[in-house]
Amino acid sequence: MITYKIENDLDADEFITVLNLSTLGQRRPVNERDRIEKMLQHANLIVTARSNGKLVGVARSLTDFGFCTYLADLAVDEAFQKQGIGKELIRQTKLAAPQAKIILLAAPAAVNYYPHIGMVRHDYCFLLHDIDTLK
Repeated sequence: MITYKIENDLDADEFITVLNLSTLGQRRPVNERDRIEKMLQHANLIVTARSNGKLVGVARSLTDFGFCTYLADLAVDEAFQKQGIGKELIRQTKLAAPQAKIILLAAPAAVNYYPHIGMVRHDYCFLLHDIDTLK
């Protein structure tokens, strides 16, 4: 049985563990605990999925609850994938901020997952990694 809950005080070690077990840890600073703590501290909507108390999934978002919700991390332990947990984490995120559009950047391995569950691809996203490239 999977239980879902908003946990805006999620423990950094639990978060790091699920990031690593989901492979998202390959693209997150899991070896920099202070950065992970900042990521959690400044997110204002964290939805968790637990199996018998064990964290098996997380949707970490930043939202204004009125217009947009940036879903920054969607991580599900690989041992629990393909059970609808990711989709339910997204649904719970949307329920927590129903007026806000969910926006996310897909990990390369998940690009085909999001259209499969009904999300619409958007071609107009831009990134700025280095302030020195700003003209």
